[in-house]
Amino acid sequence: MKIGIDLGTCNSVVFLPKKGVVLQEPSVVAVDIAENEILAVGSQAKEMMGRTPDTIKIYRPLRDGVIADFRITQAMLKYFIDKSLGRFRLFKPELMVGIPAGITSTERRAVIEAGMNSGARAVYLAKEPILAAIGAGIPINSYSGNMVVDIGGGTAEAAVISLGGIVNFHSIRIAGDKMDLAISEHIKKKYNLAVGWQTAEEIKKRIGTALPDKEVKKMQIRGRDMILGLPKNIKISSNSICDALSDVLFEIIQVIKVVLRDTPPELSADIMNKGMVLTGGGSLLRNLPELIAKTLGVPAILAEESLLCVAKGTGAMLENLDLYKKSMLAKK
Repeated sequence: MKIGIDLGTCNSVVFLPKKGVVLQEPSVVAVDIAENEILAVGSQAKEMMGRTPDTIKIYRPLRDGVIADFRITQAMLKYFIDKSLGRFRLFKPELMVGIPAGITSTERRAVIEAGMNSGARAVYLAKEPILAAIGAGIPINSYSGNMVVDIGGGTAEAAVISLGGIVNFHSIRIAGDKMDLAISEHIKKKYNLAVGWQTAEEIKKRIGTALPDKEVKKMQIRGRDMILGLPKNIKISSNSICDALSDVLFEIIQVIKVVLRDTPPELSADIMNKGMVLTGGGSLLRNLPELIAKTLGVPAILAEESLLCVAKGTGAMLENLDLYKKSMLAKK
């Protein structure tokens, strides 16, 4: 039995070979502090966010793409494995987990340990840019250069891949979460309105854009007036959100620039011909490929089902372990 997991800061996706994506849930856990037990994981826990009494605490156990709370991550992993494979199974599964390319060895050990403790027989790790490339249908073992930009919830990583390995990469712990934060800070400053994390995420998904719109989109939002302390409704425009996101997007584009600057000329020519591929949930921001192409002069293409690329990559790698042997990191 094999199972692939894209353990993301915002969302976790579980992939079973021959079945495809079987589970897609937010990486959120609700814990009853008094009883010290887990009340809900995934979507149910996310719905409780910002609405809980003192006795219930909501955790997002992964921060910036790595484990921030070991015990809760382990419980969440176990929940995902049980939900995907059924609680009563005869064999322990082999687990393939995607990790950021810029992860430290301590952080890597934590992932292996959490996987083993949650009931896996073996834990394989692979770097997310490679998995994202496989999931996006890029032939990573060919000798021509491919560039992948994976923008998740916690990390944004750009990598050039050739002959099954990463030639060079750069990683930054600024991605989707920081976009949400930038939106809520902007609304606080400009409108004196406090909005929750979920509202900020909703705004990003509905009217967020990387380039100013000719036809401005508007959205009504609710929050708390910072001066009066009372609930209040306001209307915000997509161009206002575009301004709010500009600093975060600038940082992400700098990462891509650094990687392009350090890429050997032969591979640069390949990337110019093919363009870079954008994967991960953060890359779904409207007009982001256009902004990157306009700023850097290199074509940027959004991968199909970009949110699921890493999880699909784990599945493909599990099905062909021999083929991707040198792309894997560690096995336990």
